[in-house]
Amino acid sequence: MRIIAGTYRSRTLAAPPGMSTRPTSDRLRETLFNVLAPRIKGAVFLDLYAGSGAVGLEALSRRAASVTYVERAPAALKVLDGNLARLGISEGVNIHRKRVSAFLRGITGTNPKPEEDPKPGKNEVVFLDPPYEAAEEYAIALGLLGGAAKGILAEGAVVIAEHRRKFALDERYGSLKRTRVLEQGDAALSFYAIESDATQA
Repeated sequence: MRIIAGTYRSRTLAAPPGMSTRPTSDRLRETLFNVLAPRIKGAVFLDLYAGSGAVGLEALSRRAASVTYVERAPAALKVLDGNLARLGISEGVNIHRKRVSAFLRGITGTNPKPEEDPKPGKNEVVFLDPPYEAAEEYAIALGLLGGAAKGILAEGAVVIAEHRRKFALDERYGSLKRTRVLEQGDAALSFYAIESDATQA
């Protein structure tokens, strides 16, 4: 893997061993950031199921203001830490080493450690890429983002889910409404926005 464009262009990245973590391909990342180009500079970016951190690192390379990573797998976290160190990135990054569901439920007030709660109303771009086989994770994360945890989304925020092309996500998850789907090979990207913002997505 490599960084496609920006400050860290062409720098290589490590990926976790095995198949349990499936990094977003360079080609799909390029497609994603071509779409996000008008939004990414200065954006607050949330990378759920972060894996190696490649998507968030691409955002930082393209001058996102900050990236928050959420990942719980030890092997993936080790690679994520290594990729940040390799690029010399120590600022503008926050890592939550926990389940995505626990992180998102923090905004509902049920998290026992409120100091770790996500900041409300700040995240302008949210990317989520659960393991393809973990279908329930899509429903949980998108359901929370469109429901109890929607307060972490900035006005006009976009939520993007990477998934298997043959696995169709729902058109709606609470207040989230799908605005477009991009397909590439076996993968797809579904874009969502809070319904009142959907025409802007």
